[in-house]
Formats: sequence, C-alpha cells, structure tokens
Amino acid sequence: MSTSRGCIDLRSDTVTRPGPAMREAIARAEVGDDVFGDDPTTIALESRVAGMFGKEAALFVPSGTMGNLVALATVVERGDEIILDRQSHIFNYEVASVAALAGAQTNALDGERGVITAEMVAPHIRPDSLHAPRTRVIAVENTHNRAGGRVFPLEEMRRIKALAAQHGLLVHLDGARICNAHVASGVAFTDYGECCDTLSMCFSKGLGAPVGSIVVSTRAVIDRARKVRKRLGGGMRQAGILAAAALYALDHHVARLREDHAHARRLAGFVEAVEGLRLAHPVETNIVVFAVDERRFTVPDFLARLERAGVRAVPFGAGLVRMVTHLDVSAEDIERVGTALGELSRS
Repeated sequence: MSTSRGCIDLRSDTVTRPGPAMREAIARAEVGDDVFGDDPTTIALESRVAGMFGKEAALFVPSGTMGNLVALATVVERGDEIILDRQSHIFNYEVASVAALAGAQTNALDGERGVITAEMVAPHIRPDSLHAPRTRVIAVENTHNRAGGRVFPLEEMRRIKALAAQHGLLVHLDGARICNAHVASGVAFTDYGECCDTLSMCFSKGLGAPVGSIVVSTRAVIDRARKVRKRLGGGMRQAGILAAAALYALDHHVARLREDHAHARRLAGFVEAVEGLRLAHPVETNIVVFAVDERRFTVPDFLARLERAGVRAVPFGAGLVRMVTHLDVSAEDIERVGTALGELSRS
C-alpha cells in the first residue's frame, strides 16, 4: 500500500496499515478465548514464533512495551538491577515501567552507538552485598532505534550471553525489530535465540500488523509470564483476529524488509545532498537519523516545511530528525521525499 497520493508518513514503521490480504486473513481467523487457552490462531502463532527462535514457548501480548515489561517482570525480583544501554528503548520510551511496575532498578551504560560490550558490562556486575541490588539481567536491543536502526553484532551478543552465564545472569533481547536485523545481517533467528533467555518481537512495526508483540522463552518462564500479562490487564479473549495478522506478516512481510532497507539507503543519499543536514548514524536497516544545522533550519521549522511538502517525520533529540521507511512507502514516495528535500536546500 503506497502513500504516494497523500502525505508520505515517515514518522515510524508503526504507522503501517493492514492491506486487503491481511484484512482477509483477520476476517477468516478461527478464534476462541485466549485467556482460557483455547484460541487456536493465537496458539499457532505462539508455537510458530517459539520454534523460529529455538525456544520452548511464547506469549502473545498487545504491545512491545508490555512485551519487555512482561519478560523482565517475570524473571526479576523487586530490588534487582537490569544492565542496559543508556539509549535503549526500555530506558527511554517505556515510562520507567520496569521500575514503576516490576520494582527493578536500571543501570544504564554508555554504549557505542547502542552496543554495550561484555567488557563494558563486566565491571557493573555487582558482587553479593547487603548494601547493593542484585544484578539479574543484561538487556540488549536489536536493531537499536536511537542508534539509527543499528544491527547489534551477533558475536558481541554471544560474548554477553557467555558473560551472563558465567555470573548466573539472564539476557533479555528487545527484538522489536529483530526481523530487520535478520534480513540485514543474514543471521538466523535461532542464532539470536541462543543469545538470550527472554526475547520480545513486535509485529506492528515493519511487519505491518495492526497490533501485537510476542515474548519468547522457556515453557516455565512463559507459564509465569502469562500470569504477569494477566496482572497487567493484557489478557485478551478472541485474540486470534490479531494473531492472524501477525501470522500473515510472518508469511509475507519478512523478506520484503530488504525493500525498506534499500529505500532508507536511497533516502540517506538525498539527506546527504542537502546543505545543513548530516547523517547522525550509518544507515543499516530502515531508520534514517540526521542532524539539522540550526544555523540554517530549526528542527520545528524544518519539520513544518517538510509537512507542507507532504512529508512527515519526527524530532529525535537535540538537533536531530528521524525518518523510518516501511511497507506503506514506495520507491516513488522516496523520490518525492528527495524532491522535497532538494527544494528545501534551495529555499
């Protein structure tokens, strides 16, 4: 589905809309009551995704934020500590949910473009002490949103998992865009699964489903997570209508992510050609983050001018703008964005 006749919405890949075939899959979904455990389409989705990552079980949840919270709240105790990157989604965009609702403290490290290494993490693993929280989880994000869609290197994930195992810790992978990482890197889903104890994946970003994320782990963890989901109000009834969209996305929208990545690279080229704009990060997947020289444009003025030209983007920190390509954006749309940026450069 293209936006070429209207506004080109690059604010996020969450703005994607289900197309006719996905809507047909939703309409045909066989449903039951998922809280009672008898929604066949949800069961099929959970079984499929668990198998994708080489795990025992999975749990469908309404959102990525709930997915991360359910996973972490299931494996920590109140007063435990989670080590993560300071720029991570969990730390910046989830309303401190692990602190407010799971009672866990976060220890935010300054990673290198979103990547925390085993060497960075090791000094922050706390020894047993009456006076300090227990280090319980190392959380990583792949791809990394604030690092411009960076793919977290597999070898570093393996080293972090080995460090965690050495100290009796767990690894959580915020894999909201793990399908983008898989397509960009060629790394198998099972390889990513081996690097973590719990994992969350989102269906409503680049995969284009309207709602839903999933948590993957051992059967024992998922059994406990089901109760945590219920406690948070995330128990859904005829969830199969949403699970059907997610299954359709897995069948039809994973391999095509390479188109979004190509569009992002093309878009980055247009950005680099504009005086006063500078890429903040190399473009690896579908996210383009760039700096605006505020001697030439302020970010609000730049975004307002873009919107008048029919292009929507978002501010992304001091002097930064983010654009995200997705299945509702065509190659023609990207060329239109390039034209709009070119006109701005001449204004």
